[in-house]
Amino acid sequence: MPPANTAAGPQERYVCMTDRIYRRRQVEVLVGLSRSTIYAMMAENAFPKPVLLGRRAVGWRASDVTAWLETRQTGTRV
Repeated sequence: MPPANTAAGPQERYVCMTDRIYRRRQVEVLVGLSRSTIYAMMAENAFPKPVLLGRRAVGWRASDVTAWLETRQTGTRV
């Protein structure tokens, strides 16, 4: 853990580095949406964008997915 007397910048980076990364299949299961729906919503800026992990690999920060889920209305089934 960084020292308490450091500026907010390095501490924020430390918090981000500990954020779990979800791969696409995990995100699909967590949010209950298909790949095509997730990418369509990303194109409309209605779903968090992934971070680049490698040349052909992306992942979503757990905090971004969780925040998005918390903004969704909870529906009730009749």
